[in-house]
Amino acid sequence: MVFEFFFAFSASAGTYAPLDCNKANIPAERAICANYGLGQQEARMATLFAITTSLVAMGQRGDIQDAQRAWLQRRDACGNNVSCLKKAYAVRIRDLNTVMEAIAARGPF
Repeated sequence: MVFEFFFAFSASAGTYAPLDCNKANIPAERAICANYGLGQQEARMATLFAITTSLVAMGQRGDIQDAQRAWLQRRDACGNNVSCLKKAYAVRIRDLNTVMEAIAARGPF
């Protein structure tokens, strides 16, 4: 599946860190930096976000960026609650995968 390729890409990017843990200043960011699984979810989500926004037209890109800003507010509202953060990432990754599926369905490229 095409999405497994993207996940493998993000997981193999050893030094890839979308969230600068040296600048983590809110409870949600500190919790993400302290939890390996959440860090991996952050990397996966950030990679999917970068790929989707690079593959869509400007109007849809703006919609995805607006949704990302709204999602960041919801994520940050979780504070340091790891369970809440895991659920937030699962929802956002699912939403970004839906965009990727729509892109793939329109092929060939």
